[in-house]
This record gives sequence, structure tokens and C-alpha cells, in this order.
Amino acid sequence: MKPTRTGLVLLTVALAALVCLPLARAQRGAGPQKPPLSPPETASVSLDGKTITIHYSAPSMRGRKILGGLVPYGTVWRTGANAATSFTTEADLKIGDLAVPAGKYTLYTLPSAGTWKLVLNKQTGQWGLTYHEEQDLGRVDMEKKSLEPAQEVFTIRFEKTHGKSTELHLKWENTDVYVPVVVE
Repeated sequence: MKPTRTGLVLLTVALAALVCLPLARAQRGAGPQKPPLSPPETASVSLDGKTITIHYSAPSMRGRKILGGLVPYGTVWRTGANAATSFTTEADLKIGDLAVPAGKYTLYTLPSAGTWKLVLNKQTGQWGLTYHEEQDLGRVDMEKKSLEPAQEVFTIRFEKTHGKSTELHLKWENTDVYVPVVVE
């Protein structure tokens, strides 16, 4: 029996579907999607009607030594994971003793066993590992206290907010570093 033209077309379509289906599944990701290891997070506060927003990725300890290990002392850290941590303010601020004009910045830190420094950098939109010190708006010392029990996930939070002032806290492992923030 000779195959008909319609039969050949149907056979070709069926074979193409068998070949393309696995490729389509691979492209869209077959099965449930795993959550990212360092999910995106946001810390935000309103002071005197103006908003301050920080976008960062929140890594977890996952059994690793973090401060002085994964995050080495004496080296500028992206302060989170993945893309650089962005810091946006609608108001002129005083962060510690650093004057910060309204605008968008990248937030880094310089961790140490003693005093940490918060670094605000004028370069924005870069990947987290791209840092140019000549672009620093400035650096400010942070206060430090111990956390017990250890905090698994890195967090950035605004705490003790009253009127025109708040505290910016960075917490991970057994460390909480913070600095006062005031609207000018």
C-alpha cells in the first residue's frame, strides 16, 4: 500500500512534534522551578514623607562560615549577592556623619573583625563584583553588636524609625551592624 500525501504530511508533523516537545520543555524548564539561592529582597522606609529604598539579594549561610570566611575582612563586599545592592533616597540624608544628597547609589560595606564601614558609591547598575573606589560618595563607620542565635539569611532592615530618623541594620550570621540615618 502506497502512503498518501496527507498521510506523509501527518507523519512528518507527528515526528516534528516528537522532536520539538523535549526541546520546548527544556527551554521553559520542565518540572517545578527551584527558588533562587539568594532571592531578591527590598528594605524601605518613609521619613518625613520621603522614601528610602534598598534592593538587594539575600544569601543564606547554608552551613558556611560567613564573616571572615565567605565574606572576607578588609575587602569591600557587595553587601548581598548577585547584582550590586541599590540605595535610592528621595531626601537629602545624613548617614552617620556622611551627607548624602537625594539620588541613587550603590551600597557596599567594608567588613572587619572590629568596626565596619558603610560605603555609598555613585556608580549604579553594575553587577555586584564591579567596584570602583574613585566613585565613592563616602564611607561611614557602623556600630556593631552580636546576634544570638545566628541569623541564617542576610537581611537589610530599617529599625527604630521615628519622624525624620531611623537606623539602617545589616544582619547575618552572629553580626548586626547599623548606622543612624536622618533626613536633613
